[in-house]
Amino acid sequence: MTTAETELKKISHFMGATTVPSTSGRSGMVWNPATGQPQAQVAYAGAEEVDAVVAAAKAAWPAWRDTALSRRSEILFRLRELVDQNRRRIAEAITLEHGKTVSDAMGEVARGLECIEFACGIPTLLKGEFSEQVSRGVDVLQIRQAHGVVVGITPFNFPAMVPMWMFPNAIACGNAFILKPSERDPSASLILAELAHRAGVPDGIFSVIQGDRVAVDSLLHHPDVKAISFVGSTPVAKYIYETGTKNGKRVQALGGAKNHMVVLPDADIGMAADAAVSAAFGSAGERCMAISVLVAVDSIADPLIAAIRERMTKIKVGPGLDDTSEMGPLISREHRDRVANYIDSATADGATVTVDGREHPATAGNGFFLGTSLLDNVRPGMSCYDDEIFGPVLSVARVKTYEDALHMINSNPFANGVAIFTRDGGAARQFQTEVEVGMVGVNVPIPVPVAYHSFGGWKSSLFGDLHMYGPEGITFYTRNKVITSRWPDPATSAVNLGFPHAR
Repeated sequence: MTTAETELKKISHFMGATTVPSTSGRSGMVWNPATGQPQAQVAYAGAEEVDAVVAAAKAAWPAWRDTALSRRSEILFRLRELVDQNRRRIAEAITLEHGKTVSDAMGEVARGLECIEFACGIPTLLKGEFSEQVSRGVDVLQIRQAHGVVVGITPFNFPAMVPMWMFPNAIACGNAFILKPSERDPSASLILAELAHRAGVPDGIFSVIQGDRVAVDSLLHHPDVKAISFVGSTPVAKYIYETGTKNGKRVQALGGAKNHMVVLPDADIGMAADAAVSAAFGSAGERCMAISVLVAVDSIADPLIAAIRERMTKIKVGPGLDDTSEMGPLISREHRDRVANYIDSATADGATVTVDGREHPATAGNGFFLGTSLLDNVRPGMSCYDDEIFGPVLSVARVKTYEDALHMINSNPFANGVAIFTRDGGAARQFQTEVEVGMVGVNVPIPVPVAYHSFGGWKSSLFGDLHMYGPEGITFYTRNKVITSRWPDPATSAVNLGFPHAR
C-alpha cells in the first residue's frame, strides 16, 4: 500500500452503535467523480464479517419484534426529524462520492424522507383482520408478523433514497435490517445508520455491511437471512432473485429500464421539450426512471428536436458542489467511457448524432464528465436503443402513428416507466390502459410514485411479485398468519372425522 493510500479516509461497517474496523484485509477505492482523484478506501467484508453482522441482527431481533408499535412509531418520528435536520450533510456526502449536484441530492433525500413519514404510521399499517363467528363458536384472526433478519442491497445512483425505500418499512414492521450499499458511494449509508441509532433504533436492528460480490453472495446464502430487497441492473437483479429464492428467501429485485416518452402531434412543444431535457439529463442520466427514448409521433419530431437542442445548449455541466452546476459528472471513468462508446456505436448503426456530449468543454479535465448527447433516427436493433445506457444520452425515435409508438414500447423487454405528452384526454386514457409498463406518466416525465403508493416495473424490470415501498413494502416485510380459534364447552366435545366446514 502506498503512502497516499494510507492517508485516504477509511470507510467501514456500522454494527451496534458505531462504525467497526474491517478484518478481511480487502478494500476498494472511492473516487471523487468531479476531480478524478481517489478520496477514500472502503472496506470489503468477508464471509466471517457477514456472519458476525447477521448474528448480531438475529440476536437483537426478538426484543425489537416485541417492542410496542407506538414505540417503533415514536423512534421513526424522531428519525424523520434527524434526517430532515441533516439534509445538507447527507446531500454533500452523496455529491462528493456520486457526483450529482447538491440540489439533486437534496431532492433525493426529500423523496427518501417521504418513505420514513409513511412508515411512521405503522400502528395503522399493521392492523390485521378479524372475522367473528365464521362457524358456530369459531373466530378467525389474520395478523402480519416480521420475518426476522432482512437485507437491502442498493445501487450507486441513489445512495440515500433507495435505502430509505427499504429500511424504514423493514424496521417498522419489526425486522432487523442489514444494508449493503454500493461500494462506489458508501458514506450516505453510514450517516443514515448513525441517525437511526441516535433516534433510538436498538443496536443490531439497523446495520451496514460494506463490500462487493463476496458480501452479497454471503448474504444470499446465509440461512438466517429471510428476505432480500435489491435495486440495480437486470442481469444482477435476475441473479439476486434466482439465488435468493433457491436459498428459501423472499426476494424483490428491481432491474434495468429503457423508459420511453411518447409525444403526440397535439402536445405543447415547449412543455414537452422542458420535460424531455429535465428527465433525460438530470443526475447525468444515471436514474432508473430517466427518459432515454423520446418517441416523436409524425409531424412533431422536427420542431420538438429543435426545441430540445436549444435547451441542451444552456445546461451547465460542472462539479456538483458548485451551486451553479445543473449536471455533474458520471460515477466513474469506466462508466463515462462506456456511455461515450454508445455514441460511436450509434453512428455505426445509422443513427444521427445531433449533439455530441464527448465534445463538451467539461470533458477536458480529470473528472468523469460527459456533456449531453442527442441521437436522432434511432430504432430497435441499434445498441443505443436496445441497451440501458444509464448516462446523459437522449435518443429520438420517429414513428408515424400512436399505434406505432405503442407497439415499440410494448415490444421492449424493459417495462419500468413510460410517459405520454398530449392534450387529448381520450388518447392519454387509452395509452394508460394499453401500455404494458409498470409506472405511467401523463404529461409527467418521471412518474415515480409517492411514498404511500408503491414503486416497480414489469417484465425484465422486476423480479418478484411485490413492488417496493408503500403498501407493497409492508406486505414484503411481513408474513401473514391466520389464527382460527374456538372456546367450546368441553361437554359438547366429540370425535368427528369429517372435513371441517361452516355450520
